Amino acid sequence: MAARDGLPVLYALLIWFVSTGVIIWLDGLPKRTFRWSFAAASVVAVAALFGVARSAADPSAMGAYLGFTCALAVWGWHEMSFLMGIITGPRKAPCPPHATGWTRFKLAAATLIYHEIALALTAAVLVALSWGKPNQTAAATFAILFVMRLSTKLNIFIGVPNLTVDFLPDHLGYLKSYFRTKRFNWLFPVSIVASTIVAVGLAEAAFGAVSAGAEAVGLTLLFALVALAILEHWFLVLPLPDAALWRWAMTSKAGQAK
Repeated sequence: MAARDGLPVLYALLIWFVSTGVIIWLDGLPKRTFRWSFAAASVVAVAALFGVARSAADPSAMGAYLGFTCALAVWGWHEMSFLMGIITGPRKAPCPPHATGWTRFKLAAATLIYHEIALALTAAVLVALSWGKPNQTAAATFAILFVMRLSTKLNIFIGVPNLTVDFLPDHLGYLKSYFRTKRFNWLFPVSIVASTIVAVGLAEAAFGAVSAGAEAVGLTLLFALVALAILEHWFLVLPLPDAALWRWAMTSKAGQAK
């Protein structure tokens, strides 16, 4: 499978769309189902860690696809742990109305710090599993997700014009008080420029790869992932109906019960 035939980009788009939708759908189900869906996700995540180790030693196109998929599976476990309220932070209360500056930042960080620590530790595990191996796709995939999601969170905290809160479950409703609507913030252009530079570099490296193995396919998958993350950033400032993409996944929320 060659990177230049567009299959890696199509694969990245498909797995991003489907996996995000499945997580939103599961999170919209009654809370009594969380233990079962999270248990199943945990089994998948453990298997994915073994897949990461296996893919790191496989310098083929299939090794790149395996590493990318397994990293997304591990990331999905973290997303479920947060959205289901299992791994969040010690603070589970709204932001005080008059909190500003550093105080507001500390309070906001306390709502999700355990989640962020878990992500950082997992990133270290994936790096360790891939260390010195020919295929770094899995570790790089998780690192990109970590950095770009952190950028999204900081932009929302500072303030963006288009806040989409449709995906936020009721039990995390207090997080909305830490969001801020703002016409412009200084971090957004920095995020866009920096991520675009990375995306262009990955695209150039993918087209310049001498083979269609893990390097070329992996770089193309990473390019597609950064491009999707850039698109998600633009959703924060442009009045686009991004929630419509996941309307099918949010049907479960209508019947959610405590």
